Amino acid sequence: MKTWQLIAGSAVAGLALSVATVTAAGPWDSGQRKAERERVASWSRTGGADHGAGPLPEAAPSAPGVLGAVGPGAPRKESAVGAAAPDGLAAALKPLLADPALGTVRTASVVDTATGAVLYEAGARDAMTPASTIKIVTAAAALAALGPEHRIRTTVVPGAAPGQILLVGGGDPSLTAKKKSPAGSGGSLVALAADTAQALKAAGTDSVALAYDDGLYSGPVRHPIGDNPNIAPVTALTADEGRPDDSTSGPVERSEDPSKDAARAFAALLAERGIKVSGQPARAKAPAGAQPLATTLSTPLGGLVERMLTNSDNDIAEALARQTALAAGQPASFEGAEKAVTDRLAALGIDVAGSRFADGSGLGRADKVSAGLLTGVLAAAADPRNPQLRPVLTGLPVAGFTGTLRARNAGASPAAGVLRAKTGTLSGVNSLAGTVVDPAGRLLAFAFLTANSADGPAAEKGLDKLAAAVATAP
Repeated sequence: MKTWQLIAGSAVAGLALSVATVTAAGPWDSGQRKAERERVASWSRTGGADHGAGPLPEAAPSAPGVLGAVGPGAPRKESAVGAAAPDGLAAALKPLLADPALGTVRTASVVDTATGAVLYEAGARDAMTPASTIKIVTAAAALAALGPEHRIRTTVVPGAAPGQILLVGGGDPSLTAKKKSPAGSGGSLVALAADTAQALKAAGTDSVALAYDDGLYSGPVRHPIGDNPNIAPVTALTADEGRPDDSTSGPVERSEDPSKDAARAFAALLAERGIKVSGQPARAKAPAGAQPLATTLSTPLGGLVERMLTNSDNDIAEALARQTALAAGQPASFEGAEKAVTDRLAALGIDVAGSRFADGSGLGRADKVSAGLLTGVLAAAADPRNPQLRPVLTGLPVAGFTGTLRARNAGASPAAGVLRAKTGTLSGVNSLAGTVVDPAGRLLAFAFLTANSADGPAAEKGLDKLAAAVATAP
């Protein structure tokens, strides 16, 4: 996935470049349910997988759009079971929600995505710490702001000093320095180095000084929780999520300075291609209006969303929150992202009263989200009028099969293979939110948020029983 450009007449001494452009593109998959993406693409002529140059598939019949019941100001019952709730669903969920293993605070929301009807709720508007289920919100905001086909650029430009080039980060969380990325396609420092070396050699240059610019983001690079193996410092120039090994998900000690390490890796790749890099890479600011010598592009945003949701990837989540901030003209910081995500959800018609999106990943306890907000976002993603949000649904892990639900509701569970949901786990906090097709053929969105559980695994089992009940209750 790359685009490179050779720019003629560079004003930088020692760099006289000819012009050429090459582009290669293709969908990110790495086993990520390509057939599923094609199916949901048929719901609309504007979303989903790349079908090539031929005619698009005929749009499949869709459920009616979500009605006002999930929008801002919509009346919601405060009782545990609304008057319109089906007796079977209420009878199944109410005793399960009373399970002490879930902790002292438990809230729930179940809605019919086609009609917006509230089928069951308990404290559905109470703001709770959502843990990683907030990634559903992050995904929807980013997709609404930028669209599923958006790609993030990492570029190399001439520097202000003679013979200098700069590696400029755009915040691509899929950027890799490996020759074959274990996480699938995305931005490649290997390809970028090859294109840069070709441009330099075409100009008769085989020696440069390398600097790097990671100034696109602002504010603290550390998450407020501090140094943590679940997330790298958040910078605009990070390769392989700052991981020192071939892992693509899960906790591992990260680089202390991902930007500098990415620049060092790029210098080594240039050296392998016959370009001598003098000295150590230093941080600098790219000249205003500098034309790229070479460019590499991220995985399309829809693919980034799917990977983030499936693996509960905190690094991607924080990157997407900052991309949402940039699209809104806000500072690319935790504070700027919070404002941009809040505004974007409100523009989608989601009631954000009482909510707070202090980060994009859910690692912080300052986040506050209600079960009703989560089902509202999921219903919006299922609405045929919002095809740009479809990766929110296709990225959810499948019970018993993929991602963070691989070992949950697995085997003989009636929810195995039919339930899709995002998990959320912090100490004392457990949550689950997703979609399922019920026995009547309705696509239901559900969210269960709990707090103060003493036994995390027991709380997860309780949540799994609730989700299975939504999948099977008449």
